[in-house]
Amino acid sequence: MSTEIDGLRAIEVKAVADERGVIRELFRASTLGIEFEPVQVNLTESVRGALRGMHGEEMTKLVGVASGRVFAAWVDARPSSPTCGNVVWFELERGVMVIVPPGVCNGFQALDNEPTQYLYCFDREWTPSLPGPAVHPLDPALAIPWPIAPPILSAKDAAQPTLAEVLAAGTR
Repeated sequence: MSTEIDGLRAIEVKAVADERGVIRELFRASTLGIEFEPVQVNLTESVRGALRGMHGEEMTKLVGVASGRVFAAWVDARPSSPTCGNVVWFELERGVMVIVPPGVCNGFQALDNEPTQYLYCFDREWTPSLPGPAVHPLDPALAIPWPIAPPILSAKDAAQPTLAEVLAAGTR
């Protein structure tokens, strides 16, 4: 499924179910339609109401839910993009993976009472100095309807600038 952000796509993954449960094919290069070679995979575990993001490091990400449910959002913070400033959000569930281009900020809020696991596959190894924009997830201009208030935010995410400030600074 294409979105209103250039290069951001949601992909329903192949699933095979039987009486034992389900096998989901989380990654198959031939179904992505882009060149993507993962070099790092992270799995976060988040409590209900935790809000992680919005981060747009200079790497391609393939993200999805391993367990639980999340409300996910993305904002195009690429100044040269034809969709710069566009925001997309939806509830992300198991069986759907999202390709996030470099410079598109990714964030999510955990919705379930049990800890939620969120999977990140990166085409570069993450380092604290990796360039790319980060935007305050509660920036009113984004109008993201985070479902659980107040959210649980890290100090780092709470200190991020608004999208307007990021774009005015020319941050990539």
